[in-house]
Amino acid sequence: MAKKSTAKNTKKKSTNEETLAKELRSLIPKLDVEGLTYLIEQASIHIYNMKVDEHNRAVLAASETPSKGKSSKAGKTSANKQKSLTGNFTIKGTESGSSYYLYYQNKNVMFSQSEMTHLVKIVNAPGTEPEICERLFNWFNRERKDIFSFINMKNKFDDRLKEISAVIKKSFKLRN
Repeated sequence: MAKKSTAKNTKKKSTNEETLAKELRSLIPKLDVEGLTYLIEQASIHIYNMKVDEHNRAVLAASETPSKGKSSKAGKTSANKQKSLTGNFTIKGTESGSSYYLYYQNKNVMFSQSEMTHLVKIVNAPGTEPEICERLFNWFNRERKDIFSFINMKNKFDDRLKEISAVIKKSFKLRN
């Protein structure tokens, strides 16, 4: 019984994809260069987000699986990589330090080392708390719009921006 349901869902998904692809192909000749460029950019962003989601699911599945046979040294390393924070947010870095995960309500979003460096500079730059939150919101809006699907922030006045700023400040220090 389960096999029939799975096969039916796969066939339905395939039919939906074919229908949407056909519709998209019919619209392409009607678009100008600007419209095509926009669609390509959006497709690239969506593909990147799908890869990040897939990676995040794999990381979450691995973290939920009870580890067997790991030494206590591995546990200490993982504990050292997690930055303990106030509020609803946590930041975890990878062993190599090449990427960082911002966790919020059992979900996470990945930032590269250079993106996290930008965020650290933004939150440590001079300015009032509202100015810092505005800069942070503008950076997310310009560079990483995917965070808005992860954290439903509507504007620069969202209190979660203050929490993100505080978490980043407590987790990272700028070097001279």
